Amino acid sequence: MKYISEFRNNKYLDELSKLIHKVSKKKICIMEVCGSHTMAIHRFGIKSLLPSNIKLISGPGCPVCVTAIDYIDKAIALAEMKDVIITTFGDLIKVPGSYSSLEKAKARNADIRLVYSILESIDIAVLNPEKKVVFLAIGFETTAPATASGILKSEATGLKNFTILCSHKIMPPPMQAIIENGIKVDGFLAPGHVSVIMGTDMYRFIPEKFSKGIVVSGFEPVDIMQSIYMLVKQIEENKPKIEIQYSRVVKPEGNQKAREIVDMVFEPVDDSWRGLGIIPESGLNLKTNFAKFDAEKMFDIKIKKSKEPAGCICGDILKGLNRPSDCRLFGKVCNLENPVGACMVSSEGSCNIFYRYEGF
Repeated sequence: MKYISEFRNNKYLDELSKLIHKVSKKKICIMEVCGSHTMAIHRFGIKSLLPSNIKLISGPGCPVCVTAIDYIDKAIALAEMKDVIITTFGDLIKVPGSYSSLEKAKARNADIRLVYSILESIDIAVLNPEKKVVFLAIGFETTAPATASGILKSEATGLKNFTILCSHKIMPPPMQAIIENGIKVDGFLAPGHVSVIMGTDMYRFIPEKFSKGIVVSGFEPVDIMQSIYMLVKQIEENKPKIEIQYSRVVKPEGNQKAREIVDMVFEPVDDSWRGLGIIPESGLNLKTNFAKFDAEKMFDIKIKKSKEPAGCICGDILKGLNRPSDCRLFGKVCNLENPVGACMVSSEGSCNIFYRYEGF
C-alpha cells in the first residue's frame, strides 16, 4: 500500500476486525505507549472494532505529559531572569507548574518564544547576542537527535549565549517500570517514531525477561488493527516476541547516523517521570564536554519545593491505572481552556484526547 486512503480502507478494517474476533479467546490488556497511537485509537474508533475481551490502555507516551513538574518550575524560573529568552515547543507553554505556567510568565512580560526546532532557537541566539537563549529540550529518542545536532552546530560556530534545559527521555525503562510495578499488561504496541531512530533491539528484554509481546506499529487505522492482530496471535499462541508492523519506516537497526549523534552528545542518567518517579537511566543529559550548553549548570536556578496539583491523577493515568474520566476534575475544573494537569494540555495527552473524542 502506498497511499493514506488505503490505510483507512473500511474493507481492510472489517477484515482485520473479523480476524481478531476469530483468533482472540483470552482476556488481554494491550498498552499503547505512544500518544500518537492513543490519539489515532480514539479518533478512528478502533476500540469499537475489537472484541470485548481485549482492553486497550494508554501508557507514558506523551513527552509533555511525563515531563516532571519541577522541570516546568525551573523553566519558569529561567524565564523570569533578566535578559533571558526561553524558546519552546507550543504544547509546553500551557503545562501547569507548581505555582504558575510559562503562559502566565509570558503574560507577565517574560520573553518566551514558540519555535518548531532547535535551529530556530539557535537563530534567535545569533540575532540577540546580548541575551541568553535557553531552549527547552524535551521529548523521547525521536527529538533527541535534532537537539544533539543543534548542540554540535553551536559548538562548531562558537555560540556563547545558547543553552538547553534538558528533559529528553528514553522509552524502554518506563515500560519495564510498568511491568515491575505489577500493572496488568499482556503486550505493548511500541512507538513507531521512537523505533525509527532506535530500532528494535532496545525492546528485546521485554519478551525475553518478562514474556510480553511487542509490535512496533504505524499510526493509521489499518496499521493499528494489523498490529493488534499480530499481538493477539502472539499472546494466544504464548509466543512473545518483537515484530515490526511499521516495516515501511522502521528497521531493526534503526537510524545509525541519528544514534551516533545522540551518543556523541548525550549520556543516560536517572530521570524523574510524572507518575512513575525516578527511573534509572531513563533520561539523557549532556556529556561533560558539552556542559557549557547545560542551563542547569550555567544558571543559578532556584525554585520552591515542587508540588503536583491537588486532585489531579495524571500520574495514575500515565501508568494505565485509571482513565481520564475517573478523575473528579476531568471535564469540570480541568478542561482544554483550563488544564489542571499536563495530560489535558498536549494533543497527545490522554485527558485531552478523551475530552475531544469521547463525547466530553
